[in-house]
Amino acid sequence: MKAFTKVMKALSDPTRVKIAKMLQRRKMCVCEIQEALGIAQSTASKHLKILEEAGLATYKKDGLWVNYTLADGSDSPYAASMIGNLRHWLEDDPEVGELVRRLPEIRREDICCTRTPRARQARG
Repeated sequence: MKAFTKVMKALSDPTRVKIAKMLQRRKMCVCEIQEALGIAQSTASKHLKILEEAGLATYKKDGLWVNYTLADGSDSPYAASMIGNLRHWLEDDPEVGELVRRLPEIRREDICCTRTPRARQARG
C-alpha cells in the first residue's frame, strides 16, 4: 500500500506532472527544469526528490551535470503503470503543449552560464 500511495501522491501535484511530461521527452538538469517552470532551484529539487522516491524519476551524474530522466518503472509496478499511461495522457493539454514547445530553447549551457557572477560581469 505504501508504494502505491507514494506514486499517487507524487503525481497529485501539477508541477510534478509537468516535470514528468518534460522528462519523458529528454533528460534535464535542475536548472533547465527551473527555467522551464519558472520556479526556484530548491523547489525544483524538492519536486525531483519526490518523483525519485516514488520511482518515477532517476538521475545520473555526468561530470558537473546531474541529469534527470523518467524512470523505467523497474522499481515499482505502480510507477511502471503510471509512467506508461502518462506517456499518452495530457498530450493535448495547453500547459503541457507550451512546455514541450519551449523545450528545445531551454539549454543548460545558456542558463547556467548566465547565472554565474563571472558570466554576468563578462556580458556587461
